Amino acid sequence: MSETREVTVGEAADGTNVTLPVVELLTGRGFVTGKSGSGKSNTASVIAEELLEAGFPLLIVDTDGEYYGLKEEYEMLHAGADEECDIQIGPEHAEQMASLALEENVPVILDVSGYLDEEEADELLRETARQLFVKEKKLKKPFLLVVEEVHEYIPEGGGMGETGRLLIKIGKRGRKHGLGILGISQRPADVKKDFITQANWLVWHRLTWENDTNVVGRIIDSKYAELVSELEDGQAFVQTDWMDAGVRKIQFRRKRTFDAGATPGLDDFERPELKSVSDALVDDLQTISERKDREEDRIDELEKRLDRKETRIETLEDELSSARDVSEAARQMADALSQAEPVQTTFPETGGDMRRLHDELVDLEDRIEELETERNELEEENDDLRERLAARERELENRAGDLEGLEAENEELRERCRELELWLEPTDSGDEQVANGDDGTAVDVDGNADEKGQAKAEESEETPILHADGDDLTFGYTPVDDASEDDILETGAADDPATGPIDLDMMIPDERDTIEDLLDLEEISTRVTAACDDSRCDEPTARRVIETVAIDGPLSTTATAESVGRSPVAVQSLLSELRTRDVVDRRADGTYVLEPGLLDALDREAKLEADTE
Repeated sequence: MSETREVTVGEAADGTNVTLPVVELLTGRGFVTGKSGSGKSNTASVIAEELLEAGFPLLIVDTDGEYYGLKEEYEMLHAGADEECDIQIGPEHAEQMASLALEENVPVILDVSGYLDEEEADELLRETARQLFVKEKKLKKPFLLVVEEVHEYIPEGGGMGETGRLLIKIGKRGRKHGLGILGISQRPADVKKDFITQANWLVWHRLTWENDTNVVGRIIDSKYAELVSELEDGQAFVQTDWMDAGVRKIQFRRKRTFDAGATPGLDDFERPELKSVSDALVDDLQTISERKDREEDRIDELEKRLDRKETRIETLEDELSSARDVSEAARQMADALSQAEPVQTTFPETGGDMRRLHDELVDLEDRIEELETERNELEEENDDLRERLAARERELENRAGDLEGLEAENEELRERCRELELWLEPTDSGDEQVANGDDGTAVDVDGNADEKGQAKAEESEETPILHADGDDLTFGYTPVDDASEDDILETGAADDPATGPIDLDMMIPDERDTIEDLLDLEEISTRVTAACDDSRCDEPTARRVIETVAIDGPLSTTATAESVGRSPVAVQSLLSELRTRDVVDRRADGTYVLEPGLLDALDREAKLEADTE
């Protein structure tokens, strides 16, 4: 993959270039909003151009058919229902689309604007997103899913369907597997607030409707609720978790590729020459379509044959009914002629007519019986084909469900193994075991410090997410082992640029005891554990981070990271998760403090114990 770590997207007010980190864009949770014409789609296209230029694939869910202009410079697969697309696809292509994007690095525009059946378009998006999530559990490859008009899938007021719940799941759990999501909407008031508040990078273009500006005031600050309505085209307030500067005003550059979403004018429209992917990829997708079409054509053919047979049977039944009427009339005539004094004597060949009618009646009944037998055979064959088709669909659903279950179980086992490796490591002899002491130092079964076990614990690693080449510590994917108190005091790893080195022995005992008692509460411990599961830090590190923020705060992300000896990106991921769970609070200047009122939980616990006694 590319060595690019940052991409340039625009300029700040002082004319300096503004860059965004690639890993955070690919694996983070983003939200871009702004009224029509304010530049939100241009911003999404600029981010897509920069990622494609750096060699990173992505998948764009295009609800208005306005992103195909990217193909002017980049080889992308444009898939949808229109004839202008490279390939016409349906929900049955979902797994193949995810495989092309993740395993073969093919950028994809999933154009759902041309589907007359909204349920078919919704199913295509849902199954494609599900396949991306399932495959990323194994691949752990930085990848971005871009969803236009995200309020249509995760609305604030109306009911949310299965597709919306899956997108929310990706927003909450996709980051740990490398799958990021970028939601785009011109009406933030209509987007479910859980999605917006969990985003770790947000872009606010011009908004004028009061309900939308109120959202800006709640998420950023009340003063921005007024300022956001005065932004020019392409200008935006950018808010990210990785910037200590808080909110920045940025002028995004214009997209380089053809603007397919521009409002049509009186000038002649000239479609540019577009690039596409190889014919081999399109042929593979076409094979899936042709196989499904053949099965549907076979069913249609059998149904038409069955209709023709039923029509023929109805005709013969009408003829049989007419023949029976004639036969009855002939029988009555024969009875009349057989009387002693016949009324009429003008039918000398009545006996022959009776035999002829009887023979025709028998032939018609035989023919009807043959046709009914043939109809039954066709119905059985048609039913068999339908059952086989339904069985194949059930088999595919079962396999997808089994695969997702196995992947989830496999991931749980990996997490459990990593936890055990941190707490239990074999010695050189293989007969004794070492474990981590209370301060993180490796000790043997007799409680003695074990240097070899400590070295092995320091060498243990989590399964890394693939990322651009470079310093692993910079991107936050390689864990930094917990440092003991002696290490901190000796090396100064916890030095704060403003306050100097932290002397653990000089900390106020009452404060440390209070924080430790707080973290031991079940309701707080549960929040911390959940935050660790969705971040890049383990629980010992999380406890040190909370103690540091509580005692020395307010602290910036960088200062907190230096205090606990972890990378800023890793600590930022933890702080973001602790913030969403009301353990820490982020101030307007970008620093973090312990959530106000959190100690009330400890007071409640003490009061409960006092009442019990």
